[in-house]
Amino acid sequence: MIRALADHLSRAVRSWRRARGARPTPIVPPGNVAGRALTTVIAIMTFLASLTFGAVSLVAEAAFDWESEISREITIQILPEDGLDMGEALGRLRALVAATPGVVAAEILDDGATARLLEPWLGPGLDLEELPVPRLLIVSIDEAAPPDFAALGERVREAVPQASLDDHRAWVSRLVSMARATVLAGIAILGLVLTATVLTVVFATRGAMSGNRQIIEVLHFVGARSSFIAAEFQRHFLRLGLLGAATGGAGALAVFGLVGWWARSNRATPEADQIGALFGSFAIGWGGYAGVVVLALLVGLVTALTSRLTVKRQLAAIDMLSPVEG
Repeated sequence: MIRALADHLSRAVRSWRRARGARPTPIVPPGNVAGRALTTVIAIMTFLASLTFGAVSLVAEAAFDWESEISREITIQILPEDGLDMGEALGRLRALVAATPGVVAAEILDDGATARLLEPWLGPGLDLEELPVPRLLIVSIDEAAPPDFAALGERVREAVPQASLDDHRAWVSRLVSMARATVLAGIAILGLVLTATVLTVVFATRGAMSGNRQIIEVLHFVGARSSFIAAEFQRHFLRLGLLGAATGGAGALAVFGLVGWWARSNRATPEADQIGALFGSFAIGWGGYAGVVVLALLVGLVTALTSRLTVKRQLAAIDMLSPVEG
């Protein structure tokens, strides 16, 4: 009876306010120091989570490219030796490898390309005629039907004893293992950031309820439904969560955009060549940008749902304590 009377009175008050053009006062104050602090914390957490997600996407994509390169290309190296005609040895191996089933093409790495590879360590203007520098033969492989690398390596050594075949599998497998470990660590960091966000929202919601405890208890005891009170808190914290998440996500996207622009504008340097060899253009791509946007929305939804569940648990605790206090 009391609940029905309270619902009727509440509807009458809302109708009267609509008729006067007045807006109902929210239970939770729309803007205060605690709300701004929570928005800042959510922005920082979303920024860190977005950076982690972007880095994980970048490393995962690079690891996929490294694995693909294994099946696309191998290298034959010829060590210099007294009495060895390097040009003749390169030509002989090129003809041998090109005639092997499963090989698409074989190209000799010219003097200019070799000098560029050694430039970070030996400096510019390198004269290969003055140094005993190994020479390379780049072999492109048919991914659908690759050759027998062990048999090809034996034929290469028989033709030129100073030559050796390197399929890069050992080196790339270490990089891929490191990349997978980095991805797992990034996922763990994302989980920790989301957990910290949930705990922060729980404490913020409890603080907001403590500051408005008398109003909440009066509304609750006169018949206001728990879903109505929880919805008020949910809307408030959803707004704060989306604002903070959008700010943090935008900051992370700006960082990735600046880093990608820097990598593209400094391609001529040896350091940029090494970074490009590891991470490509250092861009997370549309999938990475979309993932950051989805992550920001997820943080806002987690904030709202956490607030709603916390309010309902607090109201249930009030219901359990009220008979004792009475």
